[in-house]
Amino acid sequence: MYKMNLIKILIIVTNINSYANSNLETGLWLSELTHLYHAAETKGYQVTIASPNGGNVPIDPESLKTFTLDKVSKKYWNDSAFLAMLKNSKSLKEVENEKFDVVYLAGGHGMMYDFPNDTIIQNIIRKQYEDGKIVAAICHGVGGLLNVKLSNGEYLIKDKTITGFNWFEESLANRKKKVPFNLEAQLRSRGSDYRKSFIPMTSKVVVDRNLITGQNPFSSKEMAKVVMRELGKQQ
Repeated sequence: MYKMNLIKILIIVTNINSYANSNLETGLWLSELTHLYHAAETKGYQVTIASPNGGNVPIDPESLKTFTLDKVSKKYWNDSAFLAMLKNSKSLKEVENEKFDVVYLAGGHGMMYDFPNDTIIQNIIRKQYEDGKIVAAICHGVGGLLNVKLSNGEYLIKDKTITGFNWFEESLANRKKKVPFNLEAQLRSRGSDYRKSFIPMTSKVVVDRNLITGQNPFSSKEMAKVVMRELGKQQ
């Protein structure tokens, strides 16, 4: 009997737990992981969670507050097996030569420090994109696309329609003086066609062929739906 190949999804998360210029805690924004994880788990897909160094994945405490901890995220936050997995993420070196149907860069301010210059992330994303497989990124995770160059030497995001956490939203989050760079400005500087929602802190997901980007934490639910939809088109 013919059996379909197992769908494999790689979710890349941060190891950084504080801003470089202060003791203020940061890390992964929980909902930007949980919604995609939940959608994939529901469909029986295989999900691998990896980080640059492997091991513990810190959670941004802001993402655990009552007004940000949605039903799906709360479910996983109360799941001891899930939390144990986050304390033992695989390292990127362990998975860099594996093939995945989706590579997804989760967000949170921690990603601004260990994603943009990570050469393994760049290699994984380049190969994934050039193989025609889905590359997805949300919020500050989009910063992991900044320095990815294709085999022709061009930046991956050049001339691509994308989104990501914008500078006004950084102001609303009271993080302008904490972050290491202006993500929106950097995305534009690479020649991307940057888009954002008319109303800040509302959901926006942009699809440009096999590149999918989400603007902010409030895009997490829509991002999961869009990734599942686009994945279905490839099967």
